[in-house]
Amino acid sequence: MAHPNAMPSLLAAALLALAGTAHAHDSWLAPLPPTDRGEAVFAFGTGNQFPVQEITIPLQQLRSTGCRSEGLRPTAMRWVADRPTAVVLRSARPVPVTAALTCWAQLKPIDIEIDDATVEIYLKEVNALPAVRERWAAIQARGLRWQETYTKHARIEMNAAEGTVPANGGADSAPIEGLGMDIRIESPQPLRAGDMLRAQLLRDGQPLAGLPVELRSDLSPIGFWRTTDAEGRLQLPVPLAARWLLRATDLRPAAGHADQWDSRFVTLAFEVLSRR
Repeated sequence: MAHPNAMPSLLAAALLALAGTAHAHDSWLAPLPPTDRGEAVFAFGTGNQFPVQEITIPLQQLRSTGCRSEGLRPTAMRWVADRPTAVVLRSARPVPVTAALTCWAQLKPIDIEIDDATVEIYLKEVNALPAVRERWAAIQARGLRWQETYTKHARIEMNAAEGTVPANGGADSAPIEGLGMDIRIESPQPLRAGDMLRAQLLRDGQPLAGLPVELRSDLSPIGFWRTTDAEGRLQLPVPLAARWLLRATDLRPAAGHADQWDSRFVTLAFEVLSRR
């Protein structure tokens, strides 16, 4: 992902991320028109609420990116441009308009410290589990501030032909290697209004049970929450033809740091088509 221009410093990127943590914490890949050669193009940015991206992601904050299509090995995405609200990336190869495609991006970990009032907003936004709130109450009672290391992961599904499984492979395939946190669609594609969405949430390739996941569309500010089962799976209907986003945050005690937190954010963007 070579970049011809100088980028903001990592310190500036961290400060920007800190400023947006509670009010603009989701990051996702949004499809843009393809290139003349047929490469898939995406805007990768952060926003308070899908689908509006408000804060760009500095290229040097990206840890890894990739795209995988039918029969092709994963290949890193290429930088296209910087925008005020997103970095623009493209697939390394042209993609046929009918080919199923999955693309993803993973950011480098960032350390933050936030005040008590902001923590409360944050915990509401991620629908934090009772155990998280109880641990935070105990830390807060000792006069300590919230300290966290967070990492963000994003995936998008594109162009699935009728009756196929997504390019991420569906229920029987291995997860994409190296993704720290992931959501995989397991429903036949493409999804149409009224279909049942089935998905699985993974952390380090293993099912993540008992975690709240929200489904949002670009047509309404109201989301739908579900909790993953013992196999990290969930299902819920997608009532409207729209662009949708699954979002979740796994928030847990940091290894080796009794009073700190480790979080991983994940999003999955996809489209639901109209009924014929």
